Amino acid sequence: MTLYLDASAIIPTLVEEGASQALGDYLAAASDEFVVSDFAAAEVASALSRLVRMTLIGREAADTLLGEFDAWRAGATTGVEFASADVRLANVFVRRFELGLRAPDALHAAVCQRGDHKLVTLDRRLAAAAETLGVRVECLV
Repeated sequence: MTLYLDASAIIPTLVEEGASQALGDYLAAASDEFVVSDFAAAEVASALSRLVRMTLIGREAADTLLGEFDAWRAGATTGVEFASADVRLANVFVRRFELGLRAPDALHAAVCQRGDHKLVTLDRRLAAAAETLGVRVECLV
């Protein structure tokens, strides 16, 4: 099985927060292949940039964390490409208003559905929507 990590499941491995221990334990115990998309990587960089803008971490710390993330990603994960069909499916998902999905989360759900990846997330709303859509999910909160 492949475990698709969204940004919410990556950030706590870089920055200490409430879910860091549980997430670290889960990832350490997993024997499955980890999948991280370029899009999730961009969201990680965006989250660190936000922490810099909020002066919660410095630029040098953010650069160091991004370097650690890039090294981990290159050595311990497999990439996955988004296809235009994923964008079309995400469009269908966000039009299901009862799911409450934002476009980025709908893209993660779409690529997981297409690739039969299990979505690992800390986002309860995304987890609930993905389950409704038939995506296997591990929500770690």
